[in-house]
Amino acid sequence: MRFCLIILTILSFQISKAQDSIVKTQDSVVKVLDTLAWVQTNRAGLDINEVTFVNWNAGGSNSVSALFNIVSSLSYKKENLIWKSSVRTRYGVNKQENQKLRKTEDELELISTIGYRKDTLTNWYYSGRFNFKTQYSNGYNYPNRENPISRFMAPGYLFIGGGVEYGKNLEKLSFYFSPLTFKGTFVLDQELADAGSFGVDAAVYDALGNRIKKGENARTEMGVLITNSYETEVFENIYVRNQLSLYTDYLNSFGNVDVDWEVVFDFKVNDYVKATLGSHIKYDNDIKTQQETAVADVFIERGAKLQWKQILGVGVTMDL
Repeated sequence: MRFCLIILTILSFQISKAQDSIVKTQDSVVKVLDTLAWVQTNRAGLDINEVTFVNWNAGGSNSVSALFNIVSSLSYKKENLIWKSSVRTRYGVNKQENQKLRKTEDELELISTIGYRKDTLTNWYYSGRFNFKTQYSNGYNYPNRENPISRFMAPGYLFIGGGVEYGKNLEKLSFYFSPLTFKGTFVLDQELADAGSFGVDAAVYDALGNRIKKGENARTEMGVLITNSYETEVFENIYVRNQLSLYTDYLNSFGNVDVDWEVVFDFKVNDYVKATLGSHIKYDNDIKTQQETAVADVFIERGAKLQWKQILGVGVTMDL
């Protein structure tokens, strides 16, 4: 309940800020038609953190980490039609003294949204949206490197749906509601599929432990999707980006909401240097946790848990 109140408070703040912006820059009754335009933007960033100790009395472990990210977008806008596609990829590694290289970030996301409004006076669009997410390399529950808990396309998530979207400036503020969205979860690694990872149906074994039916490689759902994205400059050279996604399936456990919520603060030093502070929260009722037992390599399945990731870094950015 407290988590829901936090989300509602943030959404109310965004609406209030958007209304203030509309009042300050209210358009005249007659608007000028948008002109034909293809706009492409590309931005790459590299964050590096390093700690070194020499005869340090308090002790410590030398470490270095790096996070590389690219965001590329292509948008088209003319009169009542708008179409935007973007690619976002992030990959991070960390190396500590006396430890092997570890992965800290791994993400590949493709998004494409097309919208049409009935006239240039309204900010409501009839929209269709495509979203795909996966990762590049194996993920591990460190220090265990023998058994990957995720791989490329294990999982992979696909969302396709249609609905309505509101936004005076969709690049800065957007509310999207889709009453009918398909969600596909793909687990193309058979070992993970056999284990029933990420909500797919697990393999079936006989009394002797022989597999008689392979685990499913895909899980399909049809439900409701609500998203919100918001960008603004809260103070001079301090920017905030908020992205929220809520999804619930009609047929399987309706009311259990999958949450994907990311908030990032960018502190701009100059055109090339910035600091980043971010928080990423996820909850998916289909992703169960495993608890160890007294028997080696035997686990008990437990319920889903809230996932949280915090990011703090300083680095360089460049428009390509």
